Amino acid sequence: MQIVRRMALCGSLLGGVYAAPVEAQTTTTLAPVTVTGAASPDAPAAQYSGPELLLRAKSSLGETLDGTPGVSSTYFGPNASRPIVRGQDGDRLRIVNNGGASNDVSGLSYDHAVAIDPLTVERIEVLRGPAALQYGGSAAGTVINVVDNRIPREPLFDAQGGVTGKTDVGLASGNREQSGAVLLETGNQQYALHADAMSRNTRDVAVPVSLICTRGGVTSTQRSICNSASEAFGGALGGSLFFDRGYLGASVSNYGSRYGTVAEDEVTIDMHSSRLAIEGEVRDLSGPVQSLKAQFSRSDYQHVELNAGTPGTVFKSEGQDMRLQARHTPWGRLSGVLGVQLEDNRFSADGQEAFAPYSRTAQSALFANESLGLSWGQLNFGARLGAVQVASLGNPQLPRFVPATRNFTPSNFAVGVVWPVAPRWQVNANVSSSERAPKDYELFAHGVHVATHSYEIGSDKLDVERATNADVGLSWKQGAHSASVQAFVNQFSNFISLQASNLAAPVPEYTYTQVQARFVGLELNGQQRLLDGAQTLDLAWRWDRVQADDQSTGQPLPRIAPMRTGATVLWTRGDLSARLGVDQWAAQDRVPPGQLAVDGYTLWHAAMTWRDRVGKNQLLWYARLDNAGDALAYSASSILTQTAPGKSPLPGRSLKLGLQLSF
Repeated sequence: MQIVRRMALCGSLLGGVYAAPVEAQTTTTLAPVTVTGAASPDAPAAQYSGPELLLRAKSSLGETLDGTPGVSSTYFGPNASRPIVRGQDGDRLRIVNNGGASNDVSGLSYDHAVAIDPLTVERIEVLRGPAALQYGGSAAGTVINVVDNRIPREPLFDAQGGVTGKTDVGLASGNREQSGAVLLETGNQQYALHADAMSRNTRDVAVPVSLICTRGGVTSTQRSICNSASEAFGGALGGSLFFDRGYLGASVSNYGSRYGTVAEDEVTIDMHSSRLAIEGEVRDLSGPVQSLKAQFSRSDYQHVELNAGTPGTVFKSEGQDMRLQARHTPWGRLSGVLGVQLEDNRFSADGQEAFAPYSRTAQSALFANESLGLSWGQLNFGARLGAVQVASLGNPQLPRFVPATRNFTPSNFAVGVVWPVAPRWQVNANVSSSERAPKDYELFAHGVHVATHSYEIGSDKLDVERATNADVGLSWKQGAHSASVQAFVNQFSNFISLQASNLAAPVPEYTYTQVQARFVGLELNGQQRLLDGAQTLDLAWRWDRVQADDQSTGQPLPRIAPMRTGATVLWTRGDLSARLGVDQWAAQDRVPPGQLAVDGYTLWHAAMTWRDRVGKNQLLWYARLDNAGDALAYSASSILTQTAPGKSPLPGRSLKLGLQLSF
């Protein structure tokens, strides 16, 4: 009944029809994986899969993507880290799993980890532009899509059937990591079955400086980050039935993690998440609709914060997500997808660190993404019209939280252009008008947030967050040579900022307030072939910078990554490849008054891979050396650098050795 009511509400938003971009096929060593959005020419996005993802993968999504032009991380130690894209973090960027909602509470607090482990990921996409609007609306206009093959979308084998799979094992020195994952798939032309499992265990992360650690009343010094050990496990079962013009599949998955929060020496988080997903598609239809695709997911998330092993605050989140999209028959040169998305989420926190009330957020949206092919290039259009209800349900144990409800109708529109100006040159540009409904904690928070060492106060008077965004890029490619430059500006008329309101209070008070803000940045990257033939040598380079200001006060916004410059030399000969790279972070002294400037640093890294074959099995041996110079470094985009200075540097030197077997 709730879904029906939200569909009716969504349907009342006349004219809000939406479309998804053309789907692209990506082949892994195991099986084809259908991904959406990133292959669309109007979405200048980073994409990682295969060996490249294997060599980047860390224990968190944020650290895995960190260093991508325009992407940094929140770095709350090695275990809890969300991506930051062009200076935007938290709920201004959306993390989705195969295009569906990924339900956790990582946006609520920096010490809450994303309930996804890169060990089980086939592909990661960073989506921008009109294509991103089919997955969610936000004032930042960025979506991180994490893709797996737990619901196979194409037959894996012919009528004879078969079995395929892969396994990964890895050992690392810096955190004594022991990790492993296994994936198995079988089936024939009528069905496919999938199973995967993973495990990762680490100890405290080594750093190039002695740090104080207090446990069980005993204080010591150690050359590692106190309370940074972790253990994680997970797995999934899935399968699909195939018919002449489509498929129907389902999967169930579970993920658990227990990790130290690093801000406090004896506080750990015990997290568990389970997810049910159902997906189906009918293709090659006659009439006005070419294909129809439906997705449903339900997630149950819980984590307990333990102080020296004693259970404390319990956070819970239960949510469901439904998407229905139809690809219409081309109208002349216009093609695209129209769809509807419904979401419902319930949140609760019980305990002394419950700084936000019980809440319920119900969302519905109509979305569209259309592409118009022209003689000179392509125009892309995206739109999303939504209805969002955010309700505080109070808290039976905490009378300071009172019931209240706010309703919002955010709208998002985007236009993109792809213009091949010459045989090897292309211009792409996007302009969007974006709105984001405030989150429950921004409206109703009222309590001590231990992770940020502050007393946070929400404001139920907040309006939708509005922004006008523009980016323009120029790219060039000739054979193995390539280069691109991308400039962007995000102008917020009412950016929701956590502003200091009473620093003299026993616990400094901060209130969610709307201000004018502006984010401006530039990103460059490219690759040049230095040697070609039996062996190849390439030079890859990258540079980015973002500047963010609170225009209401004229002061910089906090936690903005500094200017970054990097280069990597890549050598390949047959089945052997090696790389050596360096990344340099400038000092960050553009910080708000009262905050600490952060010194610059340089990190060297190297990697090597070797492919081998044993019978029909493929082996990929790999080695990765991070922070080869064992440099002492602190992240300017981490709140820990301000709230716990010196306590959590970036990891020191670490060598990881691994083997991936595909069969």
